[in-house]
Amino acid sequence: MAKSKRSKYFDNAKFILMFLVVFGHLISPLKDQDGFLFTLYTVIYLFHMPAFILISGYFSKGFQKPGYFKKLTIKLLIPYLFFQTIYSVYYYMNGKEAAFHVDFFHPHWSLWFLLSLLFWNILLIPFSRMKWLGLVLAIVLGVAIGYFNEAGSYLSLSRTFVFFPYFLLGFLLNEGHLKRILRGKYSLPTAMVVLLAAVIFFGHSFPQDAVSWLLGDSSYAAMGVEHISAGVYRTLQYLLTFLMVFSFLTFIPSAQFKFTEIGERTLYIYLFHGFLIKPVQSVFPDQGFSSISGVYLFLIGFSFIVCLLLGSFLVKKYTKPLVEPKLPLTNAGGK
Repeated sequence: MAKSKRSKYFDNAKFILMFLVVFGHLISPLKDQDGFLFTLYTVIYLFHMPAFILISGYFSKGFQKPGYFKKLTIKLLIPYLFFQTIYSVYYYMNGKEAAFHVDFFHPHWSLWFLLSLLFWNILLIPFSRMKWLGLVLAIVLGVAIGYFNEAGSYLSLSRTFVFFPYFLLGFLLNEGHLKRILRGKYSLPTAMVVLLAAVIFFGHSFPQDAVSWLLGDSSYAAMGVEHISAGVYRTLQYLLTFLMVFSFLTFIPSAQFKFTEIGERTLYIYLFHGFLIKPVQSVFPDQGFSSISGVYLFLIGFSFIVCLLLGSFLVKKYTKPLVEPKLPLTNAGGK
């Protein structure tokens, strides 16, 4: 892929994945009342964050450059501290929390990604030296972390280790790897079979109480599986997710669309969409919609509009200091 096509490709992928993030969060309260939405939700959650994380890893190849970690730490921790405080205020005002309290060690809702992204980059320091052997070790650690009850949402430790293999794989892949995997002779038909099989399986065989396996934030015991073979399930989940991620990426076009440039501003959508999604969710009836089929287009359309709105240039213009804080100048020349 040429450089320009590669940029468009990844921007398209990030926009579509962010749309799936918004859509998945929107339908979460409804999934238990509707089989079709439950299937969509579980299939989306099987691969959408792993795919996004893999792309993040792909663009972390410059982590050894001077000043990389200083820049990354500022750009991740400042938004994390700000939005963690804002969500604490929001949950207190809507009555979800009885007393106002800001806990920076247990990230609210989707903010875990900011902490984990910082930790994933730090983990690259030792793991990048091990190359592909490091990927095997990362998978082993991702399986092993499930046996520790203490590693839950605290500092996003569970998700950090569970999702790190996808980040590391993205780092290890190069353009040649992606071209062979995603644009090979049998890539498209294989991807179609994998996606169809996943939809059929999740639509007929995936238990409702197993959703927490897709989130990566709980131990095996907390998910109701206390026997030693629980790690086998996560290993199989890794294999299936890898297949799903690359199957999804096979369908991403490299052409320029009106929404392509929004792929460069997905962090704005990720950080702000909760303030639009949660008020809308509050009007959903507890028992679900009586005729939910008539609401499918609304759910899709609303999610798309949220992405277009929050990914717009105007939102970036007025919120950039919060989402992408600048590094402090080190001298008068700004160097």
